[in-house]
Amino acid sequence: MTDMIPPPPYLTFDPATRHLRLDPHEPAFFLNPYEAYAWLHGASNAFFWEEFGFWCFGGFEEVNRLLRDRRFGRQNPAGIPDSRGIGQDRAHLKAFDGIEANSMLELEPPVHTRLRTLVNRAFVSRQVERLRPRVEALANELIDHFDPAGPVNLLPAFAAPLPITIIAEMLGVPVEMGPQLLDWSHQMVAMYMHGRTRETEDTANRAAREFSDFLRGYVTERRKKPGDDLLSLLISAQEDGQKLSEDELVSSAILLLNAGHEATVHQTGNAVRSILAQGGDSRRFFTSPEATAATVEECLRFDAPLHMFTRYAYQEIELAPGIVVQPGQTVGLLLGMANHDPNAFANPSAFNPGREDQKNVSFGAGIHFCIGAPLARLELQVSLKTLFDRHPRLHLAEQPSFRDTYHFHGLEALSVRL
Repeated sequence: MTDMIPPPPYLTFDPATRHLRLDPHEPAFFLNPYEAYAWLHGASNAFFWEEFGFWCFGGFEEVNRLLRDRRFGRQNPAGIPDSRGIGQDRAHLKAFDGIEANSMLELEPPVHTRLRTLVNRAFVSRQVERLRPRVEALANELIDHFDPAGPVNLLPAFAAPLPITIIAEMLGVPVEMGPQLLDWSHQMVAMYMHGRTRETEDTANRAAREFSDFLRGYVTERRKKPGDDLLSLLISAQEDGQKLSEDELVSSAILLLNAGHEATVHQTGNAVRSILAQGGDSRRFFTSPEATAATVEECLRFDAPLHMFTRYAYQEIELAPGIVVQPGQTVGLLLGMANHDPNAFANPSAFNPGREDQKNVSFGAGIHFCIGAPLARLELQVSLKTLFDRHPRLHLAEQPSFRDTYHFHGLEALSVRL
């Protein structure tokens, strides 16, 4: 069928070798990756993406399976997390690498298991559910500050301050540090973007050093005077008599701060855009807790905030006829493409919270399933319902566009009128 449909003009695909040429910085692609995904689903769900230099997989079942396949992992077999560097010398990335080396996102069992067990107790659903009144109060407080006369950019006015405030309060660090925490986070996350430069690396390393120094000061304070915050909990938490080292503590706190808001900000913006595109009274998507939860799940599927998650092969593996990966090689799992697989979803390009085939891989799967998923879901449910209940006539002031950051799929701005 795809043989009869020409590919989008910005990509070329060789069906014999399954090699794809597609610049992730091509505006026609990053502004709407789903056109390319739809064509690729018809051509091949597995392809060698030349610009990245590794095999990628975009079928829902394949991605879901590979996320759980223990023959792959996040920890580089060479021992250096995120070894994609500008050249071989990484002396200028000492602070960044120091944090990554103790990050549970970049580690595998048994160290990953110990870290995740210690951190997870703060993120189980019953613990997170206690935050619902606080999230609702904060959402209302932010909405109270909207300018009724002019357009409101929802990203800095609502989508960003809500999750960063919640995670800062959970950790017990000053909420007024929110803008600085966001700056450090953005500078570090830029390390995962395609086509990074030496300047990107230097900025990320400086941010990692400053972020780490800031948190070490708070760890010292909490050791002397524990509170009921997450940092105090992590200091005191033990598993089989083992505690987190200070380096592990700092890395875990930075991971929670970065992951605790980055994807949620993008997903909030993407979700508001998706809902407004449906027209009519947006409150119809939030008529009950069940409807609200279903709407959030469909938002996560329909326009996910993270489109690529990479893993390393730990042995020689034949993933499909003609596709063999060697130990240490990277594979790309395309979460956004998997969520639009026509073999997994009826009419995947339609926004339908009531769909019977509701599922997604936006939080990953397997041992690296997002530890903050219960918190992100609660924040999205509460913030979106509150926003549309308060402003049922909310509409776009101008058409939003996506940032040139393929891995993290989020809007430049979201300008609305009340």
